[in-house]
Amino acid sequence: MISPGRNRLFAGGAILGAGLLAAVAGYVRLVRYLSDVAFDRNAPKSAETAKKKIAGKSEKREFIALLDEAAKKLEESGCETVTINSSHDGTELTGHLRVCPKAKRLLIAMHGWRSSWSRDFGTVADAWLDAKCSALFVEQRGQNASGGEYMSFGVLERLDCLDWIKWATENVSSELPVYLVGVSMGATTVLLASGLDLPPNVHGIIADCGFTSPDAIWRHVMQDNLHLPYYDSLYENLCRERIGVSAKGISTTEALKNNRVPVLFAHGTDDKFVPVSMTYENYRACAAPKWLLIVPGADHGMSHYVEPERYEKTVKDFFRAYDKVTPAPEVPPESKE
Repeated sequence: MISPGRNRLFAGGAILGAGLLAAVAGYVRLVRYLSDVAFDRNAPKSAETAKKKIAGKSEKREFIALLDEAAKKLEESGCETVTINSSHDGTELTGHLRVCPKAKRLLIAMHGWRSSWSRDFGTVADAWLDAKCSALFVEQRGQNASGGEYMSFGVLERLDCLDWIKWATENVSSELPVYLVGVSMGATTVLLASGLDLPPNVHGIIADCGFTSPDAIWRHVMQDNLHLPYYDSLYENLCRERIGVSAKGISTTEALKNNRVPVLFAHGTDDKFVPVSMTYENYRACAAPKWLLIVPGADHGMSHYVEPERYEKTVKDFFRAYDKVTPAPEVPPESKE
């Protein structure tokens, strides 16, 4: 005969077990929802609210107004819309070319997560034009006018960089020095591309507030911004499910260890989406010539907004330093210290 006390113990255990299962199920549903927000082109209707929580920031009204005005101006500036197909998987990709008369260099610019080419580069586009830069503004896969159902936080986008470099070399100029430029996820895209076999006409990279790896930014968002537990296999499983490839071991720090192209790293100290510590990690890992621009008080993607004159001067100095310098030949592995 089972005692009443043991019955109560069994009942309590059953309730605890049911509660644990419910909690696990709720966490899985939440992760599924967040992965839809993170990866999917067609995000849930509540994605904008979720995006603000994920980013951990509240943009100033005057900053938003400035972005909107600058984006409209850039869109109406007469850029030529061009398309290519990814050599990796055939996805159609869209870009917008703004040609500068008597250009001294060509920039290939990658925007950030759930943003756009005109919004992320509208405020700096005229400064680039004044500095004699032609610019190819790329729409990253899974966003806006480019094809693809999913974003991959730089995993596939880094390969798209090679296709855009090839197109620009063949259709814009084979003589101009090329610079890869990116903001946020776009910065991670170009930093990951630094570990690939970049052609010698790529003279430099400008990375503004990039994260160190897809896994690292997921961990930061889950733990620090959303105050939720994070499991190492989370992003890997989601990445395999969404884009069919592994993201394990893919990081900017690993790419930068083999990089031969000079890099200008920029970041704001008050960035709540991508912590400035990630840019310090990237800077330390970079094996090529490296510059560092840290802007006190700037939140995510706001360094140029907070200190435009210093930001633009640093970029121009970077161009002048490397326009005539081609990347050093790769040192054979047995010769490296």
